[in-house]
Amino acid sequence: MKKLLNANKNSVESKIRPITKISISEEIAKQIIDLISSGDLQPGQRLPSERELCEHFGASRSSLREALRCLSIVGVLNARVGDGTSVAADGGRFLRKIVEWRLITERHDVENLMEVRIALEGVSAANAALRATEEDRKKFRALLIEMKAAAKDARKFAVLDVDFHIALANSSGNTLVFDLVSMIRGHLVRVLPKVLQLPNAMPLSTEEHVTIVEAIERRDAEAARASMHAHLEAVLQRYGDAVRGTANSRTAANHKSAMNGNLTKRSARRAEKPIAGTARSRSSAGKQL
Repeated sequence: MKKLLNANKNSVESKIRPITKISISEEIAKQIIDLISSGDLQPGQRLPSERELCEHFGASRSSLREALRCLSIVGVLNARVGDGTSVAADGGRFLRKIVEWRLITERHDVENLMEVRIALEGVSAANAALRATEEDRKKFRALLIEMKAAAKDARKFAVLDVDFHIALANSSGNTLVFDLVSMIRGHLVRVLPKVLQLPNAMPLSTEEHVTIVEAIERRDAEAARASMHAHLEAVLQRYGDAVRGTANSRTAANHKSAMNGNLTKRSARRAEKPIAGTARSRSSAGKQL
């Protein structure tokens, strides 16, 4: 076992290249990620000591520590005092941070995110039909009861809607799907209240969720997938209706404002311009005098 560890350590060290670029810590971080990607560094494996890494990278200890700290922050490495630095056993935290950062820094319209949801949550619903436990199904039923009770409270309904989809993704048994669904739902939750303000949106959404749960309880994976797709496509349609309604309201408000502005200008012009009849009568009175 010791020989195997030494051989693996030598393999890692032989692939480390001296740093030649200006951003030394960035290049160190890139090389470590490349070693993990290639399988030379395995999840849970400890890195060589700081002294050895500095030698092989040809870098100072401060540059090395900066790179290791950055990789620890994003979840690629685990650094523990007295225990050295190792590759994270679970890459979920790294994935969450990277995707969250991309969602924060790039503009993604709701339609694009909903299309991703349709693909992901279709898989989630199908897997839940096959893998959900009785405890999971009880939770789904309890959430449906709460959703029906919150039919007049859009804000509360939106929270329950999010809880339902997260619970379903969790029951699917696919941690990657769960992570992705959780992240996307977090960025879509701000538009839910707008959608739920539409007439009958909450009763319709509740019935769509009921159909999904019924398919899961029958353990019918394809029906669960189809029901989820139908539900999310309906949500996307309702979102489009809500946006168009808002745009129409703004157009009407702008039109009204413009009309009011025009009326005000006309009134002002009338006030400034003397009335023709009045002017003539004053002229006649002057002549008589």
